[in-house]
Formats: sequence, structure tokens, C-alpha cells
Amino acid sequence: MKIEIKDLNFKCIIGILDFERIEKQKVIVNVSFEYEFDKDIFIDYSEVSSFIKKQMKKKKFLLIEDAIIYFENELYNKYKINKLYLKISKPNILKDCIVSVSN
Repeated sequence: MKIEIKDLNFKCIIGILDFERIEKQKVIVNVSFEYEFDKDIFIDYSEVSSFIKKQMKKKKFLLIEDAIIYFENELYNKYKINKLYLKISKPNILKDCIVSVSN
């Protein structure tokens, strides 16, 4: 089974520049994962999206790469996921493009 959570967007503190550590920025998170579905064992996608949003706001990561590594570890440990894909974008950080990092 494959679950995709697309365009989860919110504002948080993320970045290494001074203004990035003060002003919240819009981020967009896309996550998809595969797992063995069973009627008694399933992954609640609302729980996953809520977890990502809460942790992004709480942790105030310096780098998007740090966030990717953190969520890889946490989601693999928390759920029986076979394959995980994460992409975090900062759409407003540069004037003429969207910056994204994925695993």
C-alpha cells in the first residue's frame, strides 16, 4: 500500500540566516511511503501529517537536510514503513524560484 501526503503547507522557523531564525517562512512538505497493509495494522495519515507539522514548528531546524534526516529516522522507527520519500520546499526564500530538498 502507498500513502501520499501532498502539499502539506504551514509556516515555521527554518534556515541559517538571521531573518530565517526570526520570521516564519512558508514550507511545503510532500511525503509518501509504502507499507504492508493489514486491516488491524494501518498507518493514520492524519497522524503522520500532524506529527510532521508539530515537529517542524517545535524543532526549528537550521537546514532542510536536517529535517529530512530527522523525519526519516522518526518515521521508520515509529511505523513499519518499507519505502519513504520526503520533499521539503521553501517557496518564498528566493525571488525567482522554489528551493526544495528531498531524500
